[in-house]
Amino acid sequence: MYGAVIGDIIGSWYELHNCKSEDFDLFRRESHFTDDSVLTCAIAESILKMGSVPPRKCYAAYIKGFYKRYPNAGFGQMFKDWAESNELSIQKSYGNGASMRVSAIGWAFDDEKEILKQVSESCYYTHHNKEAIQCARAVAIAVFLARKGMEKGEIKRKLEKDFRMKFIPIEELRDTYIFDSRSNYSVPPAIEAFLETDGYEACIRRAISLGGDSDTIAAIAGGIAEAYYGEIPKEILDKGRFLLDSGLKGVLDEFSAKYCK
Repeated sequence: MYGAVIGDIIGSWYELHNCKSEDFDLFRRESHFTDDSVLTCAIAESILKMGSVPPRKCYAAYIKGFYKRYPNAGFGQMFKDWAESNELSIQKSYGNGASMRVSAIGWAFDDEKEILKQVSESCYYTHHNKEAIQCARAVAIAVFLARKGMEKGEIKRKLEKDFRMKFIPIEELRDTYIFDSRSNYSVPPAIEAFLETDGYEACIRRAISLGGDSDTIAAIAGGIAEAYYGEIPKEILDKGRFLLDSGLKGVLDEFSAKYCK
């Protein structure tokens, strides 16, 4: 679970200062957690506390609740309007916000059909859109398959077949890649960064070197990488934890102890 959050923290500065190289400082003085980390924790907390509440309402309630705790974490205006409303309206966003927050679903459930269902439920009110749901499902399934030990080539083929993902080498994308938070534009390259590299740090560096929506791309890639490699280098984990508050760390630690063994 820390894999996604630390990817977000490392990418936070580079989202506004794109770096088209893998040679950069992982942590800067300005590095901080963003809405990506907040909502990743919201989904994790939803799973921990769901009980008998209908999943879509539970996810929405915790997403709103975490927004209210961290309103200045970098949320977009459309999301703010939804989160601040007293009504539970349906938004049809095709953005990558649904994909960057679902790593907990890939960890917590052991059945692919259930994972697909839970992702759809988590998207119901905020990303009621086929493209957003399809990409978020692909990320959660990638986390699930990675933690189960499936080889990268098999993961890639499954995502291509089941989710119609098209993967292009980062080297071919980098020069012309720009900021665009649309799911189909940013999610496949994030997964590609994981597929191309051989460790957590290398994955994060490759993801951020693409440019564009760096924190979200690194959060998606980092979440899958942690599941696949089974650990995050201690120095990186310790620094990432230092930049989180006790509330977010508490959720991550509780979830990790229960599901991420």
